[in-house]
Amino acid sequence: MSHVEWGLLLLLRSLSSPSARSQMSRHHLAAAATFAAALFLLSPPPCAAHPDDERCLSHLHQSLSDPSGGLRNWTKASFSAPCDGLLSHLQGVTCNNGRVYKLALPGLSLGGAIPPELSNCTNLQSLDLSANALSGAIPPELAALLNLAVLNLSANALSGAIPRELASCAYLNVIDLHGNQLSGPIPDELGLLVRLSTFDVSYNRLSGPIPVLLANRTGGGTAAVGTARFNASSFVGNKDLYGYPLPPMRTRGLSVLAIVGIGLGSGLLSLVLSFSAVCLWLRAKDRTATTPGEEGKVSQLMPDY
Repeated sequence: MSHVEWGLLLLLRSLSSPSARSQMSRHHLAAAATFAAALFLLSPPPCAAHPDDERCLSHLHQSLSDPSGGLRNWTKASFSAPCDGLLSHLQGVTCNNGRVYKLALPGLSLGGAIPPELSNCTNLQSLDLSANALSGAIPPELAALLNLAVLNLSANALSGAIPRELASCAYLNVIDLHGNQLSGPIPDELGLLVRLSTFDVSYNRLSGPIPVLLANRTGGGTAAVGTARFNASSFVGNKDLYGYPLPPMRTRGLSVLAIVGIGLGSGLLSLVLSFSAVCLWLRAKDRTATTPGEEGKVSQLMPDY
C-alpha cells in the first residue's frame, strides 16, 4: 500500500469517529472530504509491469536452474508487477521509474543458459550474473541493451565467441568475462568503446592477436583520450592469444616425432651416400687393376731373340 493510500485510510477513519464529527463543523467536514477525494484522485494507479520487462524476466527464469533456491520469490505472479517505483519484489532486481534497470544475481549457483530474450529489458543498465554455473554462448541479442553500462558474466562456463555486436552498447564501462571457456578472437570492434574503463577476458580459450585499441602502450596504465587501453592482466591465461601487451606470436616448434623422423632420415641418407661412394671407389679400383700398363704394352711389342 502506498503512502497516499495510508494517509487516505487514516483520514477516513478519523472522520468516521463520533468524537471527530462532533468537534468539527459542517464546513470543516466538507473541506476534509474534498481533501480526501483529491488524495484519492491524485494517487497513482497500481504499478503494472512493462510488457518487455515481464517477458525478459519470465524467459530468464525459465532458462535458469536454481539448486540453492536463491530465486524462490521469482514467481509468475511477481513478473506481472516486479517494480513499485524504486522498489522491487524480486531477488536481485532493482527498479527505476517502474522499469528494471539492474539485475544482480552473482554467486547463486545458477545453471542453465543466458536467454536471448534478456534483451527485452531495454532499460537495463547493469547485468551481473558472475560466479555461477552458466553455460552456452553469450547471446548477440544483448546488443539491444543500448543503455547497458556494466556487463559482468565472469566465473561461469560460457563458451563460444565474444559477440562483436556488443560494440553497439556505446555506454559500456565494464566488460568482465574472465574465467569462462570463450574461444576465438577478441573482436576489434570492442576497442571502439570509448567509455570502457574495465575489460577482463583472462583465463579463457581465446586466440589470435589482441586488438591494438585494447592494448596499453602508455606504460603507466593511463589511457589516451578517446581510447580504451588495458594491461596484460586483462588477457593472461589464453595460451593462443598474442600481441602487445602479451608476448608476440611464437613460432610453433617441431614435434618430437618430427625431430626423430628428421634425424632418422638424415642418418639413412648419409648411410646410403657413404655406401654408394664405397661402391664407386671399389669399382674404379677393380677397373684400374684389370687394365694393362704401358710397360706391358712395350714388352709385348719387343721381338724375341
